[in-house]
Amino acid sequence: MSVLVVIEHDRDQLADASLEALAFAADVAAQLGVDVEALLIGVDAVSLADECAAHGASTVHHVADASLTDYGPDAYGGAVASAAGVLSPSAIVASGSDRGNEVLAYAAAELDLPFVANCLAVKTADDWEMTRVQWGGSLNEEARLASSMPILSVASHAAEVAEPVTGATATVQTLEVTLPESATATMIQDRIVLSEGVTLATAPVVVGGGRGVGSAEGFEVLEALAAKLGGIVGCSRAVTNNGWRPHADQVGQTGTRIAPQLYIACGISGAIQHWVGAKAAKKILAINTDPAANMVVKADYAVIGDLFDVLPAITDIT
Repeated sequence: MSVLVVIEHDRDQLADASLEALAFAADVAAQLGVDVEALLIGVDAVSLADECAAHGASTVHHVADASLTDYGPDAYGGAVASAAGVLSPSAIVASGSDRGNEVLAYAAAELDLPFVANCLAVKTADDWEMTRVQWGGSLNEEARLASSMPILSVASHAAEVAEPVTGATATVQTLEVTLPESATATMIQDRIVLSEGVTLATAPVVVGGGRGVGSAEGFEVLEALAAKLGGIVGCSRAVTNNGWRPHADQVGQTGTRIAPQLYIACGISGAIQHWVGAKAAKKILAINTDPAANMVVKADYAVIGDLFDVLPAITDIT
């Protein structure tokens, strides 16, 4: 028996969210007294086996059906369901990304088992107890699950990625699965790269601006500071609603959820929608003229002042 982790990857690159899923699964496996095993789906995915081993997988199962040339929700979900039938794991875990949730939903439907998405913590018992994110992160739910094979996804940033074990190698087992021809009806055929390098989701520093920035031109001081700190600029929904920045820059429940080492929130009131997207930041510095603003109250540090005075001063000394 094991906790089976469905590994998310893209063109030989392991998704950071899968490392979080492996760390989360390690805690569940310790409670059950079983091993963590990984499931790699895709013709060339076996190249990631040792990386899975370095993050705790004792065995890596590889589904290498010739039709799995790229990602497709039906095909991946079918592969997970087939693997579950062969391996009979104690539980199945994947990242709570769009792709992870999609794959587990397909697999759960095929297995006729319940699926619990976006878990923060799990206590195993006859009925499993879990804390999960609801309403886009604005509240947490305490739930119980009775299932012969619990199927769970891990909420973004719910688990700290473990340090990799140097020199770890995986025992790789090839799994033969039979997928119907219809399973490959929806698959990725091509990609267009819209941006490269540091992204809002992966940046170590994010400098965010809200309504208090005042205009699209006002973001120039935020761009200058972000450039000095090796970060990227984000914004609140009010900013995108005003047309000052594109939606791709939005931090929040309906935008991007970030987890930088430092989030500098400038002129942002801190509405719940924005807080949900920013709360995983390791440290938050709020710059605002309103000492009672929600972002100021919740931040680790705050500067009460005009952002157009404060940011240039920080940029000059960095």
